[in-house]
Amino acid sequence: MANFLDPAILFFIFGVFAGAVKSNLEIPQPISRFLSLYLLMALGLKGGFALHKSGFTVEIALSLGLAILLAIFIPLIGYRILKTKLNTFDAAAIAATYGSVSAVTFITATQYLDQFNITYGGHMAAAMALMESPAIILAIVLANKARSSHAAQTNAKIEPIGLSKILHESFTDGAQLLLLGSMVVGLLSGDAGQKLMAPFSIDLFKGMLAFFLLDMGLMAARNIKGLKGKPLITLLYAIGSPLSHALIALALCKLVGLPLGNTILLMVLASSASYIAVPAVLRHALPEVNPALYMGMSLGITFPFNIILGIPLYAMLAKIIL
Repeated sequence: MANFLDPAILFFIFGVFAGAVKSNLEIPQPISRFLSLYLLMALGLKGGFALHKSGFTVEIALSLGLAILLAIFIPLIGYRILKTKLNTFDAAAIAATYGSVSAVTFITATQYLDQFNITYGGHMAAAMALMESPAIILAIVLANKARSSHAAQTNAKIEPIGLSKILHESFTDGAQLLLLGSMVVGLLSGDAGQKLMAPFSIDLFKGMLAFFLLDMGLMAARNIKGLKGKPLITLLYAIGSPLSHALIALALCKLVGLPLGNTILLMVLASSASYIAVPAVLRHALPEVNPALYMGMSLGITFPFNIILGIPLYAMLAKIIL
């Protein structure tokens, strides 16, 4: 119940309501972009300051290893499930979207942990960055394979999407670079840097997050329309996959003995779906797929589910199992 009374969550719910009633309320795109970059920069700094204090440990190595494993496993299993009901291109696009992560969901989860005094490692921001790209690579490989198969059946000549160009776009994405660069700044500047940046990266953070989640609520309400007339499996996957992915992450964390805070964040990362970085790449890599499909699923259903219900649910499950 405390999660519903958090101002940031309440602003998100308000944004969903405003979008649902077709209000003309909107956040200008440049401001929305600034808020997104601010949150990533503040998160990166916080992670870098924490890493400066802890150093690189076995626990950090295990957390990052599990993050990469989940980023590879989730889109593969998702693709195998989805292609039983959808065409190959749609299945690859959705699998990539759900194999990657949502930075805003992760940031909201860190605020939830801070609210309840649950400690977590600053390196988890690096885990989030590492989980961004593997799903995109797999989607491109699967899509190129599907194109080759289709061309062989129809005797058509088709050029596959160049993997190197897509990889460059993925790994040099500005938001991801800002996150990692901020972590390096925090790591190098240490305690002195933390004191200097506290008014910017700590004091303002909650208000900025609330404003950004208002915008996300508006976007969520508007994107859910993209699922109108889509197969039932898209709705089932948008709700069922976050839960199943979180449970897979929980089992792996239990197996290697990760602490509670890191486990909850890995569950959140595994359960989330990208609605910024991956869709931007998929528009070029998979032009055969209407973006309304994966945007409607990730931003219209999965994102609100995780923000409102998922995060406290994953935390409760982790507390019970660990």
